[in-house]
Amino acid sequence: MHILIAPNAFKNSLSAPDVADAIRLGLLQSGLPCHIRCFPIGDGGDGTASLIVKYKSGYYFETQAEDPIGRKIKASIGFIDGGKTAVIEMASVSGIKQLREQERNPMRSSSYGSGELIRIALDKGVRKIIMGIGGSATVDGGCGILQALGVRFLDKSKADLGSFPENGIQLESIDISGLDIRIRETEIILLCDVDNYLLGENGAAAVFGPQKGATKQDILKLEEALRKLQQVSYRQTGTDINSIRHGGAAGGTAAGLHTFLHAQLLPGVEYFLDITSFDDALDEADLLITGEGIIDKQTLGGKGPVGVARRAKKKNIPVIGVAGEIPLEENTEMNLYFDVLLAISHQPEDLQKAIQHTYQNLKRTARQIGNVIKMADGVIRRDFLR
Repeated sequence: MHILIAPNAFKNSLSAPDVADAIRLGLLQSGLPCHIRCFPIGDGGDGTASLIVKYKSGYYFETQAEDPIGRKIKASIGFIDGGKTAVIEMASVSGIKQLREQERNPMRSSSYGSGELIRIALDKGVRKIIMGIGGSATVDGGCGILQALGVRFLDKSKADLGSFPENGIQLESIDISGLDIRIRETEIILLCDVDNYLLGENGAAAVFGPQKGATKQDILKLEEALRKLQQVSYRQTGTDINSIRHGGAAGGTAAGLHTFLHAQLLPGVEYFLDITSFDDALDEADLLITGEGIIDKQTLGGKGPVGVARRAKKKNIPVIGVAGEIPLEENTEMNLYFDVLLAISHQPEDLQKAIQHTYQNLKRTARQIGNVIKMADGVIRRDFLR
């Protein structure tokens, strides 16, 4: 049996390579005779860029950029295609992981540092930039990135607005005359791990604001600021940024960069699987095991496990999904992608404890998967011999 292990990262717990390693060890512990290949995946979320650089045999340039609250931190930019293409991880500078819990405040968090990395990549001569935008700490509509590239956000008196979205309601005009001219000659691809629109109850503020530290009052203010951005940008460009699928990704970064930088917004997992030649690995597989921290309805909206499962199903390859949490009720749409869904927890415990035990729980679950396959194989052989 050839088993392909292709998991996403388990958020706030393990990277995708570590998840794959835990599953591999569990299968080996079961004694199941099989050939195992690990192919950790990304869908635009945290860790996607580093996997692309690894699979494409790229290299890194070390630099500095601002974190979400303006501190200079170490950062890196990946380069592939012989240095012609830059690969940037938004979370590496503008990510929620850069902040302590008490520092999380999307009203004041900025994506400026990610714009600095784009500018440095341009200095290196690239004319193609791939950016994984998942895991951000921001709900600023990409305004921080645009500011780093020379765009000015102005109030009624034509003075710089300063912090967005904190002062977003005062926005009256957007001056793009200072935008770095190299952007016009640069292909920018944003890998999105959600397909939400910018505004409304399923928008950037309402859905992702709480994950980034927003209170109920903050969410209202964030929505108001993003709506003002929508109104002003529509008046100047004729583009309704709330009509853009994936526009709510990374706190509206996708909508802002699509509108002002003509960035392409692509389903992150599909682009990732194509650029890393995942289908070649899938061709050899008899079974696919995938997973991520939570498999739920949001997984169906562009997350990695469904991306790999969809491709496996086209080749009639069975799929097992593992996660820290799975739906309690039967889900017809989930059944289209996963033959088996398993929750890895084995005892009642709070979230922090569960996160600490993720590696061990994955190993244990994979060991049981191996045991079940061995048992089923034995039953089939006995029936055949009879």
